[in-house]
Amino acid sequence: MKKLLERRLAPAESTSAVMLTSFCGIFAAFVIAGLLFIPFGGNPLAAYSFLFDEAFGSLRSIGLSTVQATPLILIALATIVVWRAGLGYIGFEGCFLMGATAASWIALAGTPQGFPWSIPPLLYWPLVLLAAFLAGAIWAGWVGALRVRFGGNDVLISLMANYVAVFIVQYLVSGPMRAPGDLPQTPRLPVESWLPFVMSGMRAHWGIAIALVATLFVFWLLRATPAGYEIKVAGLNLRAARYGGIDVNRRQMGAIFLGGGLAALAGLCAVLGVQHRLMEGISGGVGFIGVVVALLARLNPLLVIPTAILYGGLEVGGSAMQRQTGLPTSVVLILQSLVVLLILAGDMLRYYRLRIPSLNKRRCQLAEDKS
Repeated sequence: MKKLLERRLAPAESTSAVMLTSFCGIFAAFVIAGLLFIPFGGNPLAAYSFLFDEAFGSLRSIGLSTVQATPLILIALATIVVWRAGLGYIGFEGCFLMGATAASWIALAGTPQGFPWSIPPLLYWPLVLLAAFLAGAIWAGWVGALRVRFGGNDVLISLMANYVAVFIVQYLVSGPMRAPGDLPQTPRLPVESWLPFVMSGMRAHWGIAIALVATLFVFWLLRATPAGYEIKVAGLNLRAARYGGIDVNRRQMGAIFLGGGLAALAGLCAVLGVQHRLMEGISGGVGFIGVVVALLARLNPLLVIPTAILYGGLEVGGSAMQRQTGLPTSVVLILQSLVVLLILAGDMLRYYRLRIPSLNKRRCQLAEDKS
């Protein structure tokens, strides 16, 4: 019996091949999920019409999808930088929370819950960006130091550190930073401390500009600088990097500081652009979803932007589709999960070729005709 799959001599690495396999995975996910709508009396075409209209059908919809995508872009970029350096750090949820906490503390300057002294308006944005970035960099840095200097398990340590960050935020919003009242949250941040909207009628805020600048910076760093080259070499082979004279410890620590800072900027965008106060559960698991976005983008900084916007659109449109059609929430979650799984599974087609007998015969005939 002939095999259905035939291994390619070399994997298809072109951009068109990556885009084609990704599109096939998305299409297959929507077809399979559409079949699940039928037992509930849902029309797949109508449901998907609601989804795409709510996600990308107007300026407001695009803005909402962009708001969802902004923190995902920053955390995906953090994942790319850290993982390219050969580290398995997955503590971006904690960095997100530390960045949100630092940004809230600076935004509440001059109040009992914030920075002790008022900050001049001209210094506010440089200071809040720096404070959030440093908070995330330091939070990731101590885990990186345990891994790089002492050989600790960075995956396990960073995972547990996420829970420590959650408890720190719970303590702060229930104690020193708590607003008067019964709810565990900070006071509402002053309006002048918010990230402004990009344009009227569009919910997207200027956090997307931070994400775009970070994307260009990470792309430039990894593609056009000696530091980026050394980070990638260290991630591919530590022994070869050391033999080539690369200071592996320095490059890995630099990568994890940068990754932690980028993930913390995602927290800043969430608290200053959307929630406007620090509260429990502000992250919503975005630190882990950002890792998924990085994997879907094949650790390519430029592919992170469309991937994050697609995932953000699924979040926004999926909720609207569930409300309009009355489908169970589980069906919407299945659709989102299928998109992720089948895009990743589609990579198999870049390494293997389908052997379809009728198609193979036709190829042979065309080859003979040409000869």
